[in-house]
Amino acid sequence: MNKIESFVYNKVKNNYVIKNLVRNAYQGFYDLLPNYESKFSMPPILKENSFFGFHDVTPFSADGSKHLAYRLNIPLKMPTRDDLLEVGYWTGENFSEWKHVGETGAWNYHKGCRLQWVDANTCIFNAVADGKLCAKMIQVETGQNTILSWPIDTVSHDGKLAATFSYERLQAMMPGYGYLYGDEDAYMDEKVSSKTGLFLINLHTNERQLLFSLKQLSELQHEPSMDDTLHFVTHTEFSRDNRYLSFLHRWYKGTFHRTRLIVYDLQQKQLYVSPTTGMVSHYNWNALNGIIAYCRMENVDSHVYFSGPDMKEWKRCAYPQINVDGHQHFIDNDWFLVDTYPDKWRHAKLYKVNKDTNEVVLLADAKSPKQFVAPDPQHWWKCDLHPRCDRQGRWVSFDTVHTGIRSLCIMPLT
Repeated sequence: MNKIESFVYNKVKNNYVIKNLVRNAYQGFYDLLPNYESKFSMPPILKENSFFGFHDVTPFSADGSKHLAYRLNIPLKMPTRDDLLEVGYWTGENFSEWKHVGETGAWNYHKGCRLQWVDANTCIFNAVADGKLCAKMIQVETGQNTILSWPIDTVSHDGKLAATFSYERLQAMMPGYGYLYGDEDAYMDEKVSSKTGLFLINLHTNERQLLFSLKQLSELQHEPSMDDTLHFVTHTEFSRDNRYLSFLHRWYKGTFHRTRLIVYDLQQKQLYVSPTTGMVSHYNWNALNGIIAYCRMENVDSHVYFSGPDMKEWKRCAYPQINVDGHQHFIDNDWFLVDTYPDKWRHAKLYKVNKDTNEVVLLADAKSPKQFVAPDPQHWWKCDLHPRCDRQGRWVSFDTVHTGIRSLCIMPLT
């Protein structure tokens, strides 16, 4: 954003209704002007009517030969319970072959059905069985499957644990991130409940425990702004060494939104709360147990690198070169991928950034047509790039609508 755009954004950023009105009006003016074509640093492999979703897990298998994905069978509309999403993976030379794994009725455009790898040949995703949310683990070579009693959010890197929460509560507060099915853990009549919160599932025994209730979280470094608001958790991630579990604790009331990042040490049973001031949107771990997060520090919004899970030491990254929100994914311990939301020309950018030197390299500049703007919170069909890469740093994967069709792009990173 330029200085004028940044000034206006800072004035309206705390009210998403006004913010969206201003954005739409501003972009609408530029819709009247000639636009420019999308650009990519390398020719991408394009898979139309296919996507993956969120940026926090890698869709690539351990050896990089398979790429988990979905295939869409419906036009651009909000899914109903009758609209099933096809689950599978791309493989073969240049990921040219599609392998069907299953289908699910528990999905959304933003995060899919939380499809991810449990081990080298086993994937997991959320599904519906007998009208209730669950998770399925499927061995992709044999088709052997195991059904878990609850949906999952994120799986630990050793494939032993999964974090989860109430998707009904999430859907109520962030429409388009949950599913069309309720659950027994929502307790929507309670703003702060002692019965629901952050859960941990043992994937081997299909047992679940309530790790922290919403009431416990609200009492942790309590702030007056938490009073008379509805609390929930979302965006869980495990550190690469599986020792830490991070998540966002949010409390909302109308257009009033507050978020903080919390890290839990599973070994020492210690909780760490981010020193942010009211806002954390997205984040990702590297193998050094460092966290890159877009957050508000000292009342300035930027990408911030926390050098340890206690989040005591931090530095801004590539600021003010990049001064807008985005979704991060570490390529290695120094470089991370990050995207931007569509700008005034309705173009979303994809960069790789060095957290130490602040070097910024443009990888993609993709147009986002107007029809993919979410018209309201109940029609959340927009498409973010959500970059992610394979473990070897050879490929970058992202979702795009630059052709006018929601598509998966797989592009050489070097």
